[in-house]
Amino acid sequence: MKDAGTRLRIMSLGIILFALVLIGKLYLVQIVNGSVFQEKAEHQYTSSANFFDRGTIYFSPKEGSLLPAATLKSGLILAINPQIISKEPNIDNIYERINEIVPINKDDFTKKVYKTEDPYEELARKLPNDIESKINNLDIPGVNTYKHKWRLYSSDEMAAHTLGFIGYSGDELSGRYGLERYYEKVLGRSSDDAFVNFFAEIFSNIKKTVSDEESLAGDIVTTIEPTIESFLEEEIKKVNTTYGSEFTGGIVIDPKTGAIYAIAMDPTFNPNRLNDTKDVAVFSNKFVEDRYEMGSIIKPLTLAAGIDSGAITRKSTFNDPGCMTLNKKTFCNYDLKSHGSGLPMQVILNKSLNTGVATVVSRMGNGVFRDYLLKFGLGEITGIDLPNEGSSLISNLDTKRDLEMAQASFGQGIALTPLITVRALSALANGGTLIQPHLVKEIRYKIGTTKTIEYPVGERVLKPETSEEISRMLTEVVDTSLRGGEVRLPNYSIAAKTGTAQIAKPGGYYEDRYLHSFFGYFPSYDPKFLIFLYTYYPKDVKYASETLTDTFINMAKFLINYYDIPPDREAPPPPTA
Repeated sequence: MKDAGTRLRIMSLGIILFALVLIGKLYLVQIVNGSVFQEKAEHQYTSSANFFDRGTIYFSPKEGSLLPAATLKSGLILAINPQIISKEPNIDNIYERINEIVPINKDDFTKKVYKTEDPYEELARKLPNDIESKINNLDIPGVNTYKHKWRLYSSDEMAAHTLGFIGYSGDELSGRYGLERYYEKVLGRSSDDAFVNFFAEIFSNIKKTVSDEESLAGDIVTTIEPTIESFLEEEIKKVNTTYGSEFTGGIVIDPKTGAIYAIAMDPTFNPNRLNDTKDVAVFSNKFVEDRYEMGSIIKPLTLAAGIDSGAITRKSTFNDPGCMTLNKKTFCNYDLKSHGSGLPMQVILNKSLNTGVATVVSRMGNGVFRDYLLKFGLGEITGIDLPNEGSSLISNLDTKRDLEMAQASFGQGIALTPLITVRALSALANGGTLIQPHLVKEIRYKIGTTKTIEYPVGERVLKPETSEEISRMLTEVVDTSLRGGEVRLPNYSIAAKTGTAQIAKPGGYYEDRYLHSFFGYFPSYDPKFLIFLYTYYPKDVKYASETLTDTFINMAKFLINYYDIPPDREAPPPPTA
């Protein structure tokens, strides 16, 4: 009896599971994917009008609603059957009647009409649905419309490098760049996705973070705030146009969480009109793929390492020789001058002195300095959710020679991606931890569940008091040195530093080509935003303070007003007569 009872329970469990499978399948076929299967049925006899489906990518406006950035648009394909239409007596008349509704090239039309071995030739795609009745009313045998979906990037060029686009690789239509590629397994669709997802949700433990094995179909919600993105793109374009740079880029990030609010590059492209792009190199994302010698924005990292290691304090002094010779090679300050002796460390940032940071390294020791640069993450990728992330070129650090360490202290001789640089600089702002830069905060699965992506808490690389001290020093740079203090905001503390680096060439550096960079965060001691800007080979201008200061200040004022950030300090009293 006991065995019979056990068998009965097993059979009952099996029946229940089988019923769940049937109910789940029916629900998914009829409710979740009803429209999908209907479209497939409509297209199954048409070789070129294939079924297409794909998840949506959303921007995240400040107000909390979602704005579709990459979605699907429905319309029609206009096609002919040459085997039928070629037998009609007056082809010219047929062309004229069709052309009144949908303008088409006559030569192209004629060529397709007489491809009599082919039962299907397309005349036009992405047509509005309202022409269907007009074409049907022509009552021309062999002329038909078919329902059609395509990828639409709602804001055209906005965030193009971030979104990427889809394209064919052989017969496969999938993400080729940007988020479209990185999240292909989420955004892509196949006929069995929904059924697989239903049971994966029931019987599997869904991972807390996205990985290459992620296979559940859904939509993704980005951290991109469209108003910030639009403003940044306008500012970046102004710089690139004004100074004739090869390219200019910018990032707005939360230095505490790693959420990227905006990321822009000029020149850019329109993913809705890829055929208009003359140089396919513009598709690559320079923020994660390309490496640059960043120049003096690395100096705050050097000073932070010196303070954190105990080699110096903010009040330590040094002597500036103007030029230094190490390992038989001489390097100098930007102005080739000595600025005196007994100088406080603040002068290194105010005057951007190469000899100053080289002195800090000598007091730290080459090994300690190298270890700090590695702690800042310069030797590893960030793990951002974009494809093709490149590693830094920092092999010069392995020599541990005085010259290479000194050059690295002022941002030459090592090449970093902008994202790796931003992550390291964020540690200065946020109390001393490495962040995880990211662009997607949420996945909304097709079956109705939602996953908020949790990013790991970063490793501590600086003491909190070191972060506060370097923030104080960078704030003084803005208050007193950047454009002579003219751009300081009286009620807001802003920490910032410029960088100007010679561009490398085989065997040395160009004498007249520079990369300009600028980073800053605010409010200085509780930062909501960090802005990073750079422009490559601007013409007829030498220093980043000339090219990027106005852009940074414009961005800072915009963000302060847009988010209504309260003042964090009192304005100084007006000067007395």
